[in-house]
Amino acid sequence: MSGVQPNSESPTPHRPVERSPHRRDDREIETLAAFDRVLASGSLRGYRVQSLDLTGRTAALLGTPASDAVFLGCRMAPEAAASVRADGALVFPPIPNLPFDPYRGSLYSPGELFEALATDAGYAATPDALAYDWYQRTMSDGDIFASMLRGIHDDAVSDALDEHLTGARVVGIMGGHALERGSDAYEGAARLGRRLARTGLTVATGGGPGAMEAANLGAYAAPFEDTMLAESLALLAKVPRFGPSVTDWARAAFEVRDRWPDGGDSVGIPTWFYGHEPPNAFAAHIAKYFVNAVREDGLLARSNAGVIFLPGAAGTVQEIFDNATPNYYGSRGEPTPMVLVDRAHWTERLPAWPLLQALAAERAMSDKIALVDSVEEATEALARLGGAPGPGPAASARPSEATHAPETTSR
Repeated sequence: MSGVQPNSESPTPHRPVERSPHRRDDREIETLAAFDRVLASGSLRGYRVQSLDLTGRTAALLGTPASDAVFLGCRMAPEAAASVRADGALVFPPIPNLPFDPYRGSLYSPGELFEALATDAGYAATPDALAYDWYQRTMSDGDIFASMLRGIHDDAVSDALDEHLTGARVVGIMGGHALERGSDAYEGAARLGRRLARTGLTVATGGGPGAMEAANLGAYAAPFEDTMLAESLALLAKVPRFGPSVTDWARAAFEVRDRWPDGGDSVGIPTWFYGHEPPNAFAAHIAKYFVNAVREDGLLARSNAGVIFLPGAAGTVQEIFDNATPNYYGSRGEPTPMVLVDRAHWTERLPAWPLLQALAAERAMSDKIALVDSVEEATEALARLGGAPGPGPAASARPSEATHAPETTSR
């Protein structure tokens, strides 16, 4: 975006998005603090305890009723495990020598997935890379146990994602993974993510590099002054792509995070199916899946404030029509907004827009789709279609920030 001027968006204070409390019948225990609170009530009957180290709670477990409870991947002393089993609980022990926890009770964080990045081994030693290596070894070997572990893991991640997004207004931003740092389109996607986050929406992306990273970066930058994003873009541009070195690419992102800690929240939903595309470090909460179909459908289904589609190729085209199908049939209730960015891209290079228009004709979704030229117009279109708050002090931008989105590539 040559000639782009600093915009007039107001940074928002960094505070967690308010969520509705869990339902009253929630029987899941995912932290030691929650476990101790339930333990103090005198009974663990019927609870589901996920992936906790209970080796320091042996005495309490020996004397607490636990019938119909389920312990998923919890570390326990042998006598504690035997005691709760005898009382009628199910115990699924931790799986040894596995580079991920299939029973996890929370989403991933960038620090967790990229642990060991700073070592000499770099990205290859991180939990993210080790999980991808495991997936490559097991994805086609027909082992029912490995398949079961992938399924349990992905279901646990979906459960954690639903809990995290309870009460949130989520806007999805889709776009190509090959978009390079330092490009005008990357900056445009970052400004879009920042603008949407400043309206109070939760930004959700596919969690990978390119346009996805840019949008998560923008949400991360939302609480800071506008100069922070400009300086971050300059730092990241020194390593424009994740190949040939994922290590250098990821370390550049953590340099930004270290310089500006405690950025804004957003969600990334990547997959080890495309494990050669690393997750980005700017999504505060990462729901990483093994099964790509579950990941893509879940990302679109949770984007209850609508989806913005930046220029892309096959992967983005697929996402457009994956999103259009439930809007067409009304299978998820009222249609949600769909905004396609870059008129030339979606009418000439990859003419998805005419087909989307034809599908929408005389359907309830017809007034929920829009085609715009710039990322600035995308925010306005989303608000017009009912997906976002209208432009105001926190959402406005100078006209000079409008930019036509250059073509990008995707899967």
